[in-house]
Amino acid sequence: ITVVTWNVGTAMPPNDVTSLLHLNTGETNDVDVIAIGLQEVNSKINKRLKDALFTDQWSELFMDVLSPFHFVLVSTVRMQGVILLVFAKYYHLPFLQDIQTDCTRTGLGGYWGNKGGVSIRLSIFGHMVCFLNCHLPAHLEKAEQRKEDFATILHMQQFEGRAASGILDHDLVFWFGDLNFRIESLDIRFVKYAIDSNILSQLWEKDQLNIAKSTWPVLSGFQEGPLTFPPTFKFDVGTNKYDSSAKKRKPAWTDRILWKIKSPGVGLGVGGRRPSQGVLSVSQLCYCSHMEYTVSDHKPVAAIFAVQFASKADKPPIEIYVADEWSRPEQAVVRYKMAAGFHRSSWDWIGLYRVGFRHPKDYVSYVWARGDDGERCPEKPLSASGLQVMFSEEALPKGKGEYILGYYSNTSSSIAGVTEPFQISLPRSEEGSSPTDSSGSSSEEEDDSTLVLLAPKSRSPSPGKMKRHRSRSPSLAKFQGLILRPSSRERGMSRSPSPQSRRGLPGDIPTIHLPQEEPGHRGAKAKEPGWAADSQEGSSLYQTVWEHGGPRRVSIDSPLGRADPRNLGLLPALRLEMIDQAMGRRRESMDQGYPCQRMSPTSPPGCSTSPKEGSSP
Repeated sequence: ITVVTWNVGTAMPPNDVTSLLHLNTGETNDVDVIAIGLQEVNSKINKRLKDALFTDQWSELFMDVLSPFHFVLVSTVRMQGVILLVFAKYYHLPFLQDIQTDCTRTGLGGYWGNKGGVSIRLSIFGHMVCFLNCHLPAHLEKAEQRKEDFATILHMQQFEGRAASGILDHDLVFWFGDLNFRIESLDIRFVKYAIDSNILSQLWEKDQLNIAKSTWPVLSGFQEGPLTFPPTFKFDVGTNKYDSSAKKRKPAWTDRILWKIKSPGVGLGVGGRRPSQGVLSVSQLCYCSHMEYTVSDHKPVAAIFAVQFASKADKPPIEIYVADEWSRPEQAVVRYKMAAGFHRSSWDWIGLYRVGFRHPKDYVSYVWARGDDGERCPEKPLSASGLQVMFSEEALPKGKGEYILGYYSNTSSSIAGVTEPFQISLPRSEEGSSPTDSSGSSSEEEDDSTLVLLAPKSRSPSPGKMKRHRSRSPSLAKFQGLILRPSSRERGMSRSPSPQSRRGLPGDIPTIHLPQEEPGHRGAKAKEPGWAADSQEGSSLYQTVWEHGGPRRVSIDSPLGRADPRNLGLLPALRLEMIDQAMGRRRESMDQGYPCQRMSPTSPPGCSTSPKEGSSP
């Protein structure tokens, strides 16, 4: 298990974090779990709004760097600028269960989350492990406040289930973060001399956390490796030089990583028996800082632990069986078997992932694993405890690649079963034959749906059914005189599923163009809706403008046509009428003997001359 803590000081992420995560060494092959605790991530209002819509840049960086090494994000929790992420190798995911998170604010008397703690707890092969990332109060004289805040965090954070309701009830606890403990008594000049002379041991006995471990009951049982690296705070940003500002803060080991194994005497084992000695052991293999990172006034700290225990889970909750290669769509059959006692849900699903996927929602496609109600995907029983589902041809990726199948449990919000990587080798479909093309759809089909503007891949907690949403308003096809022009700014950029939309039309700004009838053709049937580009080759778009009291047809490509507000996208409102209504009103006005014209698309129907005497208005 690798644990990393870093107060990033609201900085942007660096370009490379491979050395921080020890990815450039042989140790990576042996690491199974990585926990990363960050403090002071930029949490200004504009950043928080952006991070609410998209993943924050730090989390994106770590996912990008770790996914090629087969690490998958297991869980994450954020409280303002305090973030905790836990990654694990993909083949361990089914054995990581009962995942829960919690957070406790201690800033401004518990109302503000700039200080406090966030935690992720989970069962690892049947053993309860908790990762706790804290940012405690700063300054030398606040040692007692740090103790009180830590005690508050331990007391406030409670988890569901009988296995481990409190943090200290877990079999193993990792406590890390910017704990802000300082060096007492010693003068800043002596501290810097000890650092330069590499006699760090003379500073250990004055370290507030070392003193507290032997005097504070709340810290009883917590262990830490020797501090053989220089103090990690405070540096001039962009350098390896300690604080040279007017404040000249004394260097200190503020960034720490500790662990605690639950005492055999705390709690009773199964059946009221005490757990046997030696069930779980921890040894620290590495404890170091990384001076090469200079984006913050803190240096990051990393520790690598070897944790040994007897596995309590030999088989995953879901065992998935799949062929070594899918070269034909009919081979996309997935067989799976559930362990006794597994709590299935009708919202469970089986995802198809590329090798190197980043998190459980990073799937290529999925099928529903039907629940007891039988309303999900077609599912055939294999035996008393075995089932099978099949991926449709449309859901399968084309081309060659390595993939993994994972069973996502909605109840536990985690992956309960995975396969080994297997090959998919399907021929790529011919260009233009995509099943999503709708060039042959009729106007009646358009009546049942709205125009799809964006159709991103779902990243919701459980996959959404890919349905076409029905419109509650009258469909576009019913307005027979309405011509829609595609909204792409250049050819080939439209995201509409219809291939006609990829052709592009003159003009950069999307408009709605209302065609005008030529004089003498007012009773003619209006054109069917469609793209204007589908007219005869070489034809152009025309519109009728009123000039000096008379109509004239002009091309929209002419200066007069381009200057029309309707072509500039400046139309403030649009009056939509059924064709029969509009034409009927025009006929009535013509029968009364006076012309009725509209001077602008938004003006109400008005008359250019006064009605005859005696006629009704």
